[in-house]
Amino acid sequence: MADDKEHAFWYNMRTGEVEHGFQSPSLDRVGPFATRDEAVHALEKLRANSAKWSEDDARDAR
Repeated sequence: MADDKEHAFWYNMRTGEVEHGFQSPSLDRVGPFATRDEAVHALEKLRANSAKWSEDDARDAR
């Protein structure tokens, strides 16, 4: 991801919309994403990361 986060794409968790740049409060945004398409699929990425972290935690607890 480029260092220019101000001009990156973000997913707004409150509205479900993709935003270009800092359009909404940071509490509502996840990202940054390099492309609009990546931001469109933000929820899928978040779910996949969460599942992986849960699996890692379960494995570490053994």
